Amino acid sequence: MNIKNIYYTLIILFTCIVKTNAQEVLTIEQAMTIALENNFEIKIAKNNSKISETNVTIGNAGMLPTATANITDNNNLTNSTQVRQDGTSTTLNNAKNNSLNYGVSLGWTVFDGMKMFARLDQLKELQKLGDSELKRTILVKIGQVNSAYYDLVQQQHQLAALDTTIVISNQRLTLAKNRFSIGKASKLEVLNAQVDLNSDQVALLRQKESYANAKILLNQYLARDPKIDFKVTDEVNVDNKLVLADLMELAQKQNPALESQIINKRIAELQLKQVKADRYPTLRLTTGYNFAESQSSLGFTSETSSRGLNYGFNASMNIFDGFNQHRNEKVAKMQIENSQIAIEQQNMILNTQLSTAFQTYLTNLELIDLEEDNEAIAKQNLDITLDKFRIGTITTLDFRTAQLNYVNAKVRYSNAQYEAKLSEIALKELAGNMSF
Repeated sequence: MNIKNIYYTLIILFTCIVKTNAQEVLTIEQAMTIALENNFEIKIAKNNSKISETNVTIGNAGMLPTATANITDNNNLTNSTQVRQDGTSTTLNNAKNNSLNYGVSLGWTVFDGMKMFARLDQLKELQKLGDSELKRTILVKIGQVNSAYYDLVQQQHQLAALDTTIVISNQRLTLAKNRFSIGKASKLEVLNAQVDLNSDQVALLRQKESYANAKILLNQYLARDPKIDFKVTDEVNVDNKLVLADLMELAQKQNPALESQIINKRIAELQLKQVKADRYPTLRLTTGYNFAESQSSLGFTSETSSRGLNYGFNASMNIFDGFNQHRNEKVAKMQIENSQIAIEQQNMILNTQLSTAFQTYLTNLELIDLEEDNEAIAKQNLDITLDKFRIGTITTLDFRTAQLNYVNAKVRYSNAQYEAKLSEIALKELAGNMSF
């Protein structure tokens, strides 16, 4: 194989490796898509929403007639004796008698005090309630996916910080050994460097464990094999342009919990309509076509048959039922009152949660800027300290302090980004405005 072929082979191999690595990166958009398709609770909520939609029919509301087919066949064997008026008698053992009746009946409630129309409207509201519950479930699960995803990003940053400190600790140990070998440092300095390196390695192992467990948790939210390995992006983009007044306005229109309470009040009002309908008469039309056949082994008639149409109507009206009608209406009105109280309560809870979460969001935005500056200062301080340590003008304790300060600054900066992202997620979830 010539040099040119080797070169092209390496290029192809490198391209495949890059593509393989690219496929391992799970973006937040991909994670949300997988969750929407696979998450078990979302699937259940979708099915419940479809059930509510399926129930919205005029037949379920009682507006359509009902048709019933029936058949009855009776057979018996008897020992019979008949005595006539002239004194003669006839006896027959195991006399067989049978009768067969079959037909179709049709019934239709044409008026029930408008209860059926209120019932249909109530079914429609229940469908809206199912849709609202589906939206709430999706928002909660997408919020969990976002939180778990950016927790992985934060932990990935911590892994990088610990990798950096291990590199520095290795350099420190190498310098300590070199200085000890030429007599410029004691054995104690080498041992301290080794102990600190070991501590950093332990911290790295613990962080790797936490990172692996966080991956398993995210896979659980995505309803896929917990052993699936992947990477996440390193960036945490926080939306720093949220406005509390806009969020509150959106929450009044889109928050699923508040939306559910408003729908529940409408359902309670429709329930009162159905209860009041019991004060009015109910009119039901009936018709049918029946066939009847009978056979008898003993008697004046051995076989009969009939067929024919029947029709009519049935009307009923509640005149007095022990004041239950009054009681039922009173209870229904109290249910409406409770629904209104629940709306007011949910409004207060929602505004409180938004105000609290927004204050946390503002604080976290300030912390991002502050911790970013702290990280830059800690990095500059570490670089200066490392140069001084190389020439032996500072103690190992001062070096270790600068090293830990830098690691802690990186971790705090990553935590600040993560906490700000969590605040953003919480606010958008409360406003019902999370993108997915």
